[in-house]
Amino acid sequence: MNELRHLVDPLDLSFEETLRLLDLADSIANDRTAFAHKCEGKILATLFYEPSTRTRLSFESAMMRLGGKVLGFASAQNSSASKGESVADTVRMVSCYSDIIAMRHNKEGAPRVAAQYARVPVINAGDGGHQHPTQTLSDLLTIRREKGRLNNLTIGLCGDLKFGRTVHSLIKSLVRWEGIRFVFISPEELHVPSYIIDEVVKPSGCEYKEVRTMDEVLPELDVLYMTRVQRERFFNEEDYIRLKDSFILDAEKMKLAPKDLIVLHPLPRINEIAVEVDDDPRAKYFVQAQNSVYVRMALILMLLNIEPGLFEEETVC
Repeated sequence: MNELRHLVDPLDLSFEETLRLLDLADSIANDRTAFAHKCEGKILATLFYEPSTRTRLSFESAMMRLGGKVLGFASAQNSSASKGESVADTVRMVSCYSDIIAMRHNKEGAPRVAAQYARVPVINAGDGGHQHPTQTLSDLLTIRREKGRLNNLTIGLCGDLKFGRTVHSLIKSLVRWEGIRFVFISPEELHVPSYIIDEVVKPSGCEYKEVRTMDEVLPELDVLYMTRVQRERFFNEEDYIRLKDSFILDAEKMKLAPKDLIVLHPLPRINEIAVEVDDDPRAKYFVQAQNSVYVRMALILMLLNIEPGLFEEETVC
């Protein structure tokens, strides 16, 4: 498979390719040393136009654990974007210096533009309030490792469901499994965008409901996916202050949840999950962060075709 492949949207990978990627990530998690030299001589460029700690360091850790090297910038101010250079020109240049690119951008669609001009694979590390496909792959791996399956699950998504790119990507991916039921838990102002409901959830046939309080649905959930209310997604401070504490998970609420619930969060957490919940064995968000390294290791190997046979021969991006 020699065609250049990118990951901009979670559906850029077919269902079968997604399963093979998760299987590879499982293998890495079970024996990391077996993959320690797979990317010797390879360079990952991290182009982060928007602040990030976990995602950027996770990508860098993934490449270094594979034996490769990393270069890049951590904010637009530290790049030629501050001089007005376009995304297209930046990726053309960086393609000369690296073998694969991970890009985060505050504008929706920027990684898609990058993929059109790059001569190396491009990974979307988050674009505005749009998509975050590698976080979704980390979420899927965590759910599968903790619950033993990705089908026949009731998934509660709580908090900022309007601007949360991790939520949008996860919904788009989960609808491909049978027996998925969504419970959307949010204030009215932050409900799931109508296009996600109309273009993704309804056509899939997945059952769903929207509620305004967490307590009423906790007993029926297999997975609770918490998100923070993001200050940077609001146009005015008053709306942010009014809504930021809308939904907080604490030890009292956890008493309502099933014993086999798992709690996920893409992080960073502000106060939407009380620190006291960290000691509950159902809290899996730091396990989720560890799994993100394994997923990104697997994705780098896949896009660089270092682990052959992961792509379908008939699939062309």
